Amino acid sequence: MRERKLRFALFFAINLCAVALDQWTKALAVRYLKGAEARKLWEGVFSLTYLENRGAAFGMMQGKQWLFFVIAAVVLAGVCYVLYRMPDGRRYLPLTLSLSFICSGAVGNMIDRIRQGYVVDFFYFSLIDFPVFNVADIYVTVATVALMGLLLFYYKEDEFAFLR
Repeated sequence: MRERKLRFALFFAINLCAVALDQWTKALAVRYLKGAEARKLWEGVFSLTYLENRGAAFGMMQGKQWLFFVIAAVVLAGVCYVLYRMPDGRRYLPLTLSLSFICSGAVGNMIDRIRQGYVVDFFYFSLIDFPVFNVADIYVTVATVALMGLLLFYYKEDEFAFLR
């Protein structure tokens, strides 16, 4: 029981700090980039560019806010279920960390959608013309790749019997 409480405390502490960092960077983007020219940090490679994204990743599904809320709610509920059912032990710390950052990204972008009706994006890799993104998007992407690596190479199938 003590391990479960510590796991949830770690999960919520990470979420609180990560969401705060995401929201702070978005506030800085609004303050310093909105209505201004892109700030080129590395000519032809990387710049800070203000964008109001009313869709999902890469600007897909513009104006479908209700769908994003449903997806985020399902993800958050699923993560809470896994955290609650997860066995005690340090072996599951990497899983807890990955799930924490996936939730942080979902919550960070959901806050924007609720408050503003759009998500503030500002990182732009012009070298490969990658879509403009934000800190919450980084959390979700990196944590999802880490989660896939954990599931493929670190954990064995029988270690997830707790989900049945």
